Amino acid sequence: MKPSKSVAVLGGGSFGTVLANISASNGYEVRLWVRDAEQALRINSEGANATYHPELKLSENISASEDLSVVVKDAEYILIATPSLIFEQIITRLKPLVVPSTSIISCTKGIKADPFRTMTEIITFHLGEIVGDKVGALSGPNLAKEIADKKIAGTVIASSNEDLTRSIKSMLSSGTFKVFSSQDLQGVELAGALKNIYAICCGIAHAKDVGENALGFIVTRSMAEMSRFAVAKGANPITFLGLAGMGDLMATCTSKLSRNFQLGELIGQGMSLVEAKIKVGQVAEGIRTLEVLHQEASAMKINMPIVESLYKILFDKISSEQLVQDLLDHPNEVDVEFTYKE
Repeated sequence: MKPSKSVAVLGGGSFGTVLANISASNGYEVRLWVRDAEQALRINSEGANATYHPELKLSENISASEDLSVVVKDAEYILIATPSLIFEQIITRLKPLVVPSTSIISCTKGIKADPFRTMTEIITFHLGEIVGDKVGALSGPNLAKEIADKKIAGTVIASSNEDLTRSIKSMLSSGTFKVFSSQDLQGVELAGALKNIYAICCGIAHAKDVGENALGFIVTRSMAEMSRFAVAKGANPITFLGLAGMGDLMATCTSKLSRNFQLGELIGQGMSLVEAKIKVGQVAEGIRTLEVLHQEASAMKINMPIVESLYKILFDKISSEQLVQDLLDHPNEVDVEFTYKE
């Protein structure tokens, strides 16, 4: 029987591919947008995305194309899993292609500068008059290789539109992938974007063999720092106790499957930023996020010592040895900043 609902997944990378496959396996007709016509041809002929997941057999309900208009035509849901650097460009290209019934979900963990915006704020700015509140963000501890290998994972769909969250739960849930919901769109998005910065820090610390106590120190201070910024932007601090916050931070800051952790580890071993980026190969979103966050936190006068220290290591070329020392030397001695009050 032909699938009744159509999904467009924009981005044929590691995460976009697994999202496409879960949706297709749940009976949706999925069209996967890739930027390279040759890659689309290989996916369609081989039934696999050999570049990112050669071992993953793709559902027959998936077809790939480099033609954006073909991919999004009549799609009820558009999932965007592209690098943040090209996200806004993709959104502007969608404007003549989407209709009021279209739901758009960001699966990209990033932020942009000038002006500061999350990915869903970019969607709303350009397409809000067309799609209204049918906008959401997907985020959580979602290392794509583990999802492809059918290892258990969870994620969060955040939106103010409850019909959208129910639909995405149905679309993406499987025996090994559980989808939770949240209405804190700002918190879920910022948690997903900001943790990439701290994964770089943990990679550096791991390379320096600072010990488990120090890593626990860095991770918890990272959580305090990122939630401090997010609350200043209107997020709920409780969101950071969930999958999109602590869950994603833990997975990304401790796994060598994380590109940002890999990048930090290489820098901690003495590589330059340029050398480390080449070695990692795929996009490590934490670098761009760091630049944007450093600028915004400075403008808002938000205390973010880890961000400040990492920025100096990557862009002012001070020694990576300074990371933990800066934390020890910082005058802040308050542990938990947000407390529950009756």
